[in-house]
Amino acid sequence: MPLSELRRVLGTLLTQTSRLQGEVASLRGEVASLRGEVASLEDNSGRLTAVVSLRDAEIVALKDEIARLKGLPPRPKFKNKPSGMEQGTSQPVGKKGRKRGRGSVRDKLVVTSEVKLKAAVPPGSRFRGYEDVLVQDLRICVDVVRYRRERWETATGERIIAPLPPGIIGGFGPELRRFIASGHFQGQVTSERLVALLNGMGLQISKRQVVRLLSKGLDALVHEDQAVLRTGLETARWISVDDTSARHAGKNGFVTQLGDNRFAIFRTAMSKSRRAFLSLLQAGRSDYIVSDEALAMMHRMNMAAPLISALADHPIRRFADEAAWRAHLQRLGIDRARVMPNPAKVATESALWGGLREQGLLGDTVIVSDGAGQFKVGEHALCWIHAERLVYKLQPTCPTHRRAVDLARTLIWWFYADLKAYQREPDAKRARMLRARFDRIFTKQTAYVMLDRQMARLHRQKADLLRVLDRPEIPLHTNGSENDIRTVVTKRKISGGTVSEPGKIARDTMLGLMKTCAKLGISYYRFLGDRFDVTGAPVVPNLPSLVRLAKA
Repeated sequence: MPLSELRRVLGTLLTQTSRLQGEVASLRGEVASLRGEVASLEDNSGRLTAVVSLRDAEIVALKDEIARLKGLPPRPKFKNKPSGMEQGTSQPVGKKGRKRGRGSVRDKLVVTSEVKLKAAVPPGSRFRGYEDVLVQDLRICVDVVRYRRERWETATGERIIAPLPPGIIGGFGPELRRFIASGHFQGQVTSERLVALLNGMGLQISKRQVVRLLSKGLDALVHEDQAVLRTGLETARWISVDDTSARHAGKNGFVTQLGDNRFAIFRTAMSKSRRAFLSLLQAGRSDYIVSDEALAMMHRMNMAAPLISALADHPIRRFADEAAWRAHLQRLGIDRARVMPNPAKVATESALWGGLREQGLLGDTVIVSDGAGQFKVGEHALCWIHAERLVYKLQPTCPTHRRAVDLARTLIWWFYADLKAYQREPDAKRARMLRARFDRIFTKQTAYVMLDRQMARLHRQKADLLRVLDRPEIPLHTNGSENDIRTVVTKRKISGGTVSEPGKIARDTMLGLMKTCAKLGISYYRFLGDRFDVTGAPVVPNLPSLVRLAKA
């Protein structure tokens, strides 16, 4: 081929190459532009999803408010599946650390009677002893006793009648009371089913009488439950708290649980405010004291300084009940002050806290909660399970956001596992390292705006989340409280709410004593037998004394 032809072909190739390079550059520019648009759309999608979530939450809140105003039942709440952080960070039990078996059940049985059975044998057989078989059975029968009470009349005309044995109420004996109480509160059997069961056994009793036996004659148990609360608050190194909804007298109320690994207490109120919680912590008393600790709490809650001075300078600083305290606030004009925060509310909460500390309760006790505002008093710690749930419940809409959430949860799980290891072997150097690591995890910026907001929210609660570094003995979660309060939820689903004040007190008292017995390793059935004066029932010691002796 001539040289001129080669030059012409080469020129054509160079021209086509340059044109292709221009097209490639143009395509790269378009791809970069499209990538920018996609990133912008993903960001807008995340923002729109957040807006929609907020709107949905507002709509749900408005629907609940409308239902409340109309007197309709509340909307059922559907909970997501737990994230599994507690189980996922627990150390697996190897062969060397396997739990010890429960042992032979036969070794725990106490033989109450012995029966020898004869065998039909042919002549010439030789006796080789006995083969023992233990059989457990239950004997239930209706027992109707006629008590013939002597009647006497003294020389002065006074009438004397022989007293009935203890434990009898309204023509029903203590064993029946124990059976009904244990079946209703521990077995979660409704009063209607108890009536049907007892009538089927041949015992004549009505639903009204069953309800009366469940709520009457419990004064001693109510006092014992209150003593358990006071003893627990005096000796507890930590308590965990939780609450749930409850119906009482046709209105929506709340049941608050508090306790540790030795005791559990339930109290029903129509409000879940901090004032109601502080009143509960006073264990039956209602002291309002403007002490130094109360004044310090007023300062922490940013109460107006002149109003604090008015309370501090007044010669009277102790009040025995709410009426006297309210009258004092009226005399000082604190209830009429129109400033924020509400000075009457802050002063009342602080005075209750002062009365609480004056009684010697909650000395250095840490309150572990899920973050509800009413529980943030004194030394406070947050539940890590609820904290991680804020990240777990996020709903990312693109792979980038999903990867960011997965990474954040992985870092939180690792940090949680190291907190558990720190509890086993506390060390000051490791505590400093964990504090610095907490800052790195929860201040990390990602491309997911909602995740960054939740992480920043958790970082603001650093002191409460890392309380365990100063107090390694406290739990990292409120699973104990949630387990305790589940019995109230089950009771609510089966029996609904309470109607009378004695019924409400009976439910709170009996469920609290049942949980306390379980934590102390005491049979609730035997406990009721002793307290109801059942003949031959074993003696069960006073629960407050057992709580004081048990290791917190």
